[in-house]
Amino acid sequence: MPRPQRCRRVCTEPQFLCFSPDGVDQPEEIVLSVDEYEVIRLVDYEKKSHEQCAVVMDISRTTVTEIYEKARYKISECLVQGKQLSISGGNYKICPGQKSCFGQPCRKEKIFSEKGGGHIMKTAVTYENGEIFQHFGHTEQFKVYDIEDGKIVSSQVIGSDGLGHGALADFLESNSIEVLICGGIGSGAQTALANAGIKLYGGVSGNADAAVQAFLDGKLDYNPDVKCQHHKQEDGHSCSSHGCGNHECH
Repeated sequence: MPRPQRCRRVCTEPQFLCFSPDGVDQPEEIVLSVDEYEVIRLVDYEKKSHEQCAVVMDISRTTVTEIYEKARYKISECLVQGKQLSISGGNYKICPGQKSCFGQPCRKEKIFSEKGGGHIMKTAVTYENGEIFQHFGHTEQFKVYDIEDGKIVSSQVIGSDGLGHGALADFLESNSIEVLICGGIGSGAQTALANAGIKLYGGVSGNADAAVQAFLDGKLDYNPDVKCQHHKQEDGHSCSSHGCGNHECH
């Protein structure tokens, strides 16, 4: 059974719902979903990056790229072939009680917004002796940073209570963590974090404080496609031998 599609968050309903070529009788219709429209609005009109768009819509950057490419093709098809573009449907939800995500409080505050919203965003880093601990599933401590208006206002180190693997995602969610910066992390843990609505920045090493500041400055060097890397091929062992999708690798 295919995995259910994650509901996409949209700031507002489109104001204009249909665009038709002049001089074409009964043109063929192309339907752009509301979530596809929102990606186009954020990326092409608001000039946001795919990463920023992902935070606003509460989906992954990869999903944003897929939606963007599909939507752009639909629009080009209408322009080139003289088809009617209609906007309707899709798997989306409207942000409650606000007209625009940017600069306004939301369930997940964006540090990328142009204005401050007064929301405290909690960012966690796998932590050991001031450095980013490199094995998510075995981390014993997280350093948690409270961030307001793009600045660190406080931080504390908390223990993981001996939890590991997917249970750590529940632990982070229970502590209201919205962003996680870590080193190595397996696919199962990535899925658990995504399901908990926690944004992941994996494949990061070095000083924890410096990494968080780089994140706030938009300069964090991370790997969006971080994979299981702890097994050494020279040992004759590979992740495929035990199914890395189900066995958590850290």
